[in-house]
Amino acid sequence: MIYIFCAPSGSGKSTMVNHLLAMHPELFELSVSCTTREPRGNEIHGREYYFISVDEFRRRIRNNDFVEYEQVYEGLYYGTLHEEIERIERAGKQVLFDVDVKGGIHLKNILGEKATSIFICPPSIEELRRRLEGRGDTSPEMIEKRLAKAEEEMSYKQQFDRVVMNDTLAHAFKQLDAIIEETK
Repeated sequence: MIYIFCAPSGSGKSTMVNHLLAMHPELFELSVSCTTREPRGNEIHGREYYFISVDEFRRRIRNNDFVEYEQVYEGLYYGTLHEEIERIERAGKQVLFDVDVKGGIHLKNILGEKATSIFICPPSIEELRRRLEGRGDTSPEMIEKRLAKAEEEMSYKQQFDRVVMNDTLAHAFKQLDAIIEETK
C-alpha cells in the first residue's frame, strides 16, 4: 500500500508522516519530493526535499522525470520523481507521500487502488493561522497567501479516501493508526 498525505500548510501532515516513520521504520519510507523553494530552518537536501532550481525543475519536467508535479505559486514547484518510488519499493518498504493537495489528488488518480489518500484537516482557519505564525519562519504576507490557499484546499477534502481531524495530536495519531491498521 502507498499512503498519500495532504493538508493545508500548517495542518500537521508532516507530523503525521513522522509519527508513522518513528513507529514503523521497518515498514515505511518517505518519498522525498523535489521543490524549488529554499530550505527552512534545519531542512537538509535529500532528507525533507530535493531542493533544486526552477531551471532544473523545468528540465526534469521536459524529461518526464516526474510522476506528478504542481506549480503551487508562481515559480514555486513541487514534484514526485519516478526514481524515488522505485527506490523505496526496491527496498521492500511502503511509500509515504507528503504532498500538496492537488498533487495528492493527481497521485491518487494515477495510483488508484494501490494508494490510500489521507487528508489532514485543521480544526479551524484560526488555529491554522496560530500554527503558521508559531513556526516563526514564514513572512506575514506568505501566511496570508497560505491561509487563502488553505480555504480552497479544504474544499477538496471529500476527494480523499480518509480525513483525519488534527485537533489534538493524540486524537489525530489514534485516527491515523486505525487507518493504517485497516488498510495494511
